[in-house]
Amino acid sequence: MDFFRRLASLRLTHPTLSGIWYAFLWMMIGALVLSLLLQSGSLEEHNLTWPIYIVHAAALLFGGLTSGKRAGHKGWYQGSLTGLFYGILILCISLLALDSSPGLSDLTLLFPAIAIGALGGMFGVNLHKKK
Repeated sequence: MDFFRRLASLRLTHPTLSGIWYAFLWMMIGALVLSLLLQSGSLEEHNLTWPIYIVHAAALLFGGLTSGKRAGHKGWYQGSLTGLFYGILILCISLLALDSSPGLSDLTLLFPAIAIGALGGMFGVNLHKKK
């Protein structure tokens, strides 16, 4: 029983890992909302490009916010690392799913991911409780 109690209280202490975890959590919530909008018919697939970018930007912002808050200092650094790793993971997943090779346009999407993550990290540091 002690094993299950310890497993339930698992907490990611590294700021970048917790930021990536929360970014993927928010991305999954956004994907669920978008799929419900697609199912209801109020959104069509050819109009889905900008909502997907907005979901990823919000996920990166919340991921950077979490990593900056957990770090307590150098939020821009932790947030940009979160954005970089999130962008690389999403890029790898999309390239494997579409069975395509990476191009320059795919790699240029990493720069906004790093910038949005860094912005979230800067705001997240200010949410950290000082002791």
